[in-house]
Amino acid sequence: MMTYRPLMYLTTALVLLAPTAFAQTADEPVVEQAQGVQDLPATDPAREATADGDASPAGTSAEDLAAETAVEPQADGAAADPNATPQAATEGASASPDAALRTEAAELFEVIPRAAEPPSGRPVTRAKVDLGAMLFFDPRMSVSGVFSCQSCHNIGMGGTDALETSIGHGWQQGPRNSPTMLNAVFNAAQFWDGRADDLAEQAKGPVQAGVEMNNTPENLIGTIQSMPGYVEAFEAAFPGEENPITFDNFALAVEAFETTLVTPNSRFDQWLMGMDGAMTDQEKRGLRAYIDAGCSACHAGVNFGGQEYYPFGLVEAPDAEVRPEGDVGRYAVTETAEDQYVFRAAPLRNVALTAPYFHSGKVWSLEEAVKIMANAQLGTELAEEQAQDITAFLGTLTGEQPQIVHPTLPVRTDETPMPAPIDAPPSTGAAAN
Repeated sequence: MMTYRPLMYLTTALVLLAPTAFAQTADEPVVEQAQGVQDLPATDPAREATADGDASPAGTSAEDLAAETAVEPQADGAAADPNATPQAATEGASASPDAALRTEAAELFEVIPRAAEPPSGRPVTRAKVDLGAMLFFDPRMSVSGVFSCQSCHNIGMGGTDALETSIGHGWQQGPRNSPTMLNAVFNAAQFWDGRADDLAEQAKGPVQAGVEMNNTPENLIGTIQSMPGYVEAFEAAFPGEENPITFDNFALAVEAFETTLVTPNSRFDQWLMGMDGAMTDQEKRGLRAYIDAGCSACHAGVNFGGQEYYPFGLVEAPDAEVRPEGDVGRYAVTETAEDQYVFRAAPLRNVALTAPYFHSGKVWSLEEAVKIMANAQLGTELAEEQAQDITAFLGTLTGEQPQIVHPTLPVRTDETPMPAPIDAPPSTGAAAN
């Protein structure tokens, strides 16, 4: 008897393969990895550079964070209405030559909001965001004092490190490509295999992974408690708690900061909101091909993916270098046979910035990644023009990148643990990426 999950995969395959009648025009999407626009309220802790060069404090809630940021000029020189909706845009622009395509797209995709809240509903306060920024950038959260969250998730490089796989403690090479943290708040789960339910749970993983930061919760807490600047910051972020400095609160603060790393106002979002000129004719052809090929079956919603799990090689297994046999994906989490080589559909926002692609990090060309996904997931070979059009469309998903002022970090004291040698044997720790 066929179980639910294989039936779901079979159904997905049928949905995706049907468009191959679309002439081999079908393409794919998806760039399994890839792992966009507006200035994110900067955290200095807590300052954002303004147009005139001054710094201004960010607000105390997601709404305040959004209110502090100005919308960039649109493609035709006008400014987008931050309160508009794709539905309103389609209703008010029925005479537009893009009306039909825009209406169809609005049923599949959503614009990136200027502010987000964690799915858990946990409050995001300015004090918590500022503390999270310090922890995110502080290499002393690693046992060697060398690696920080920023090391593998560089906010100035699309939220990744632009390496096939990340380098961690002892100069070890990690097993998977580093996913972007930009817009990660919109993902249903974190890591390639979805083993972390939210950003707070994810924040605990790399700290303890022997191949990454190689630290322990006890040593991390001891490091934090040794610095008065951190003690004050934790008390401000978690007021009223008898013991605010805990590993859980460390993770909650990092989550609060990462929640602010959204990239709204991409050219696609501008177009979806009603601005025809925000996308070129080639990019619109790419969107049409993206939908018709079936890419949107797995990569849709606000983040163009990040919600469901699919076998990498739904129709045909990709080259062994691209999908290493030793990495069985979600199977390592569930130990369920049908989860072998299953991964979370990669979110495609800002995908043009996040090469190399796939969990293996073996593909550096976005166009090549699109072709691989067409073969592996759709069983179709794209024409050159189709691949180029879809690649051009994916470039419109790049949003305004967060403008973060590097925070000033608390000063160490004589009680602060000394950094361990970078070549010290790694602990077993948690899994990476």
